[in-house]
Amino acid sequence: MTQFKLSLKHFILKQRVLSLYRTAIRASRAIPDRATRKETIEWVRTEFERNKHITNPDLVEDKLRAGRRELEQVLPYRSQRHPPP
Repeated sequence: MTQFKLSLKHFILKQRVLSLYRTAIRASRAIPDRATRKETIEWVRTEFERNKHITNPDLVEDKLRAGRRELEQVLPYRSQRHPPP
């Protein structure tokens, strides 16, 4: 089985992506309506799945910035509790 060796930059970006994903899922817990919460979680999962093939570090950083912006638009109270890293 062949394993892909991650550079330090890839490793750090991977951790940042996972952190953003976890933050988005946790922030969705504050949505009172169950159907809306489920729809939001599905949207988050779909966006991350759609971009999981990206390996270019610059593009990953761009996607992280865009993801944080979108998360703050969809779940604005997130920014009050968890400032961006």
